[in-house]
Amino acid sequence: MIQTDLLIIGAGPTGLFTVFEAGLLGLRCHLIDALPQPGGQCAEIYPKKPIYDIPAYPEILAGDLVERLLEQIRPFSPGFTLGERAETLDRDAEDQFIVTTDKGTAHRAPVVVIAGGLGSFEPRKPQIPDLQLFEDKGVAYMIKDPEAYRGKKVVIAGGGDSALDWAIHLVGIAAEVHLVHRRNEFRGAQDSVDKAAALAAEGRIRLLTEAQVSRLYGDEHLEAVVVAHNDPKRGEVYVEADSFIPLFGLSPKLGPIGNWGLEIEKNAIRVNNAYDYQTNIPGVYAIGDVNTYPGKLKLILSGFHEAAVMCQSAYQVARPGKRFVMKYTTVGGINGFDGSRKEAKKEVVQALK
Repeated sequence: MIQTDLLIIGAGPTGLFTVFEAGLLGLRCHLIDALPQPGGQCAEIYPKKPIYDIPAYPEILAGDLVERLLEQIRPFSPGFTLGERAETLDRDAEDQFIVTTDKGTAHRAPVVVIAGGLGSFEPRKPQIPDLQLFEDKGVAYMIKDPEAYRGKKVVIAGGGDSALDWAIHLVGIAAEVHLVHRRNEFRGAQDSVDKAAALAAEGRIRLLTEAQVSRLYGDEHLEAVVVAHNDPKRGEVYVEADSFIPLFGLSPKLGPIGNWGLEIEKNAIRVNNAYDYQTNIPGVYAIGDVNTYPGKLKLILSGFHEAAVMCQSAYQVARPGKRFVMKYTTVGGINGFDGSRKEAKKEVVQALK
């Protein structure tokens, strides 16, 4: 069981910044995210998209913002459970929250912070017969470890940044890389389009455009896919494959969080914005795009503000009876807040024994 002070559900920009604000208060954080890496949709969907409303940055790419946030929180050594979705919320005999993921990983904390952006991201699945039969048997909707595809024959479907970037990345790792797209034009960054085209010209990526994967074959594991061209006159192509990875984007949903007894309004979680962004369940907070209240602005900047305010309230829950004196980082730096980090690390070791 993973023990922490603040259990943060969602490792997007707001969740990551929460680690910083909580760290200044001497609170330990652990983050859960269904995606295989931190950053939320900034990292998964549009890492090369410029953002213009982050203070001190006239323009910053979404992926670079995530890197800066990870650098900022590194001194506080947060824990991560990635590639797993928060599934259930319970309380134990000591009034601590127990959050268990879809993979069975259990987490325990006095405070739960839902910072899931627009919710958990679920893959958009193509309409292919028997697709679900091959899930985890050759079919995957995201790439967690590129090395898992070493020496394999891989078919990627999609026309955005994820499909292009992974196809490029797997060249030299996979034995074969096919990239299937239903159109001739790709939606990804031009640099990625140009790289994929150059690799295709060298025969290192096999492009099949104006086509879609229509059938899957195999017994215990995927063995081949059939690619059908949009124009029936061009027929079908049989492609041997160990792995099929459709990358058609992610659909945001509250998912299991919607069954936790929280007050929901139009697929968002209602919170008390007059005080601390707490939900109707004491000790459970919601910040960022996942929450709603009168005058709500769905901006990363707003999520940062909500994280800072929320942490002041969460401190009282995580450290009942303790008094915290607010100091500015210009005075105390990041290591001198509410006792030393050594003491916090000692508490972690004791909790895990």
